[in-house]
Amino acid sequence: MIIELNQLVDKKVTDKANILSLEQLDEQINQLQQQRDQLLKTSLLRNYPSAKQGNRKVVIVGGQGQLGQVFVNLFRISGYQVSIIEKNDWENSDAMLLEAALVLIAVPIKVTNQIINKLSNLSNECVLADITSIKQSPLKAMLTTHQGPVVGLHPMFGPDVASFANQTVIICHGRKSSEYQWLVEQLKIWQAVTYCISAEKHDQAMAMIQVMRHFSTVVYGYHLMEEETDLSEIIALSSPIYRLELAMVGRLFAQDPGLYTDIIFSNIDNAKSIKRFSHRFEELLVLMESGDKQAFIKTFEKVSTWFGDYAEQFLEESSAMLISTNEAIAKNKKS
Repeated sequence: MIIELNQLVDKKVTDKANILSLEQLDEQINQLQQQRDQLLKTSLLRNYPSAKQGNRKVVIVGGQGQLGQVFVNLFRISGYQVSIIEKNDWENSDAMLLEAALVLIAVPIKVTNQIINKLSNLSNECVLADITSIKQSPLKAMLTTHQGPVVGLHPMFGPDVASFANQTVIICHGRKSSEYQWLVEQLKIWQAVTYCISAEKHDQAMAMIQVMRHFSTVVYGYHLMEEETDLSEIIALSSPIYRLELAMVGRLFAQDPGLYTDIIFSNIDNAKSIKRFSHRFEELLVLMESGDKQAFIKTFEKVSTWFGDYAEQFLEESSAMLISTNEAIAKNKKS
């Protein structure tokens, strides 16, 4: 019995000796994290090689911004030498700008043209590009300021994406497209989907895709507030589809108001487009006030015919989204 007791004590002492301190555990976790990061970087470098030979110096103006950081990280992963210019760095920027193969502008809309005007000293071999959500004005400014290759880009996603895989990047050609083809290829290596369109058509499309949607969302949120809506009650009573719509409204108001204001106010034609939308709203409101259900149904059917096969496609896509939404809601309720 004493022998068994001694053996048990020895085992406990040995087990205690094998227990790591918190500091040792933290150190091991940090080492494992570093190894993971290195393996991930090696894997990404293998999957995301550089599309450019020779000079790989990239300067990103606004590289510390949210979307700018995404490009900084990807260029570095692909073996480019990346420098960043922020608002207090211009005094020491001449050397890096003169040596750059690419200068990418990733700043807010309201200061984009102001920044472009500072870039008249680039070499004629340097590619000048921007990632602003409007294209006509910055593209015109870049073509005026820089005599080398120019291209306008618009990533159709935010900084919260895990990767560029299956994400759309719109390309608006400017000048000497053959000299920035490597940049287009790099986007494809990062698995982005590229779509080429003129700057004018881009801005017209964005008036529908972004401006109309953002403005309508702001108005709807404003209306909910002015009506003193009980959000907690509305959420509790909502079907999954309305919960998703409400989430998209709330999501906007959790972000930078300046960004969305700049997008909405970026073009005087945006106001004209929204006025036309307001007119259609009033048209259907008149039908509702007069009780003309048949005219309303007729309008509904005309729009349904116009959507064609896309209506069924969007029904299937939104159904899949609702499944994910339901899972997220259930998870939040448990937590």
